[in-house]
Amino acid sequence: MPSQTVTFDRVNDAKVNPYIPFSSTILEVVRHTQKEYTFRMAYEGPVKPGQFFEVSMPKFGEAPISVSGIVPGKSVDLTIRRVGRVTNEVFETYVGQKLFLRGPFGNGFDVGLYCDGECVVVAGGTGVSPVRGVIDALAASATPEDKHVIVGFKSPSDMLFRDDLARWDKKLDLILTVDGAPEGYEGKVGLVTKYIPDLALKDVKSAKAVVVGPPPMMRFSIRGLLELGFAEENIWVSQERRMCCGLGKCGHCRIGDKYVCLDGPVFNYTVSKDMLD
Repeated sequence: MPSQTVTFDRVNDAKVNPYIPFSSTILEVVRHTQKEYTFRMAYEGPVKPGQFFEVSMPKFGEAPISVSGIVPGKSVDLTIRRVGRVTNEVFETYVGQKLFLRGPFGNGFDVGLYCDGECVVVAGGTGVSPVRGVIDALAASATPEDKHVIVGFKSPSDMLFRDDLARWDKKLDLILTVDGAPEGYEGKVGLVTKYIPDLALKDVKSAKAVVVGPPPMMRFSIRGLLELGFAEENIWVSQERRMCCGLGKCGHCRIGDKYVCLDGPVFNYTVSKDMLD
């Protein structure tokens, strides 16, 4: 029998096969700190804040990275922290070069849920990345005065998205705090939970909240919101730190009967409260 020639089209095959990565051009690189950069990647498809891509480098592996910004039909922002073999190699690529992506994976934040009425976003450290698009939408909403954002970082030098923070401060009620600061620092100091009791809400029972950050921060922030009177069903969280292969096949994202890569990473608190991590 005559031999058959098998053709492989990475771009088109990647659209129907989630295991196949596609190449994406780096449009811009924004440096936030020595360890955190945002890579603006060419991407034209649908995507939501809170979803994630697998970023890969041949011979080095891949890493799940949350979407931190979206320009519809043009690009997505991926804010990456330099913490391992894959991300170390990613940091050696520059504008005009390419990275391989798979995704987007998981569910994201339905931004429209939070733009009507009062809303509170509490985010810490790199947890600001997946909610950056949500905060942008709140700042552009019809009632930005009803939107409250509490953002915390370890120190002033660890702050991300400084231009966005300055813009948000003019549009909505922004509380920016750091865990610790050098002598002479004039900003707020303290954990994000310190400022939750001071939120001036008109109707806490109908207000919505989004909480993203390290697990202890999320746990105590949610406790503070519940003590303030928030309804459990009006709180959403992201379990982004548990993302892994994106397809729920490796099992590393499993918490109980849920797979973060498939069922999350965004969960309503009524679901996430029973996910013992």
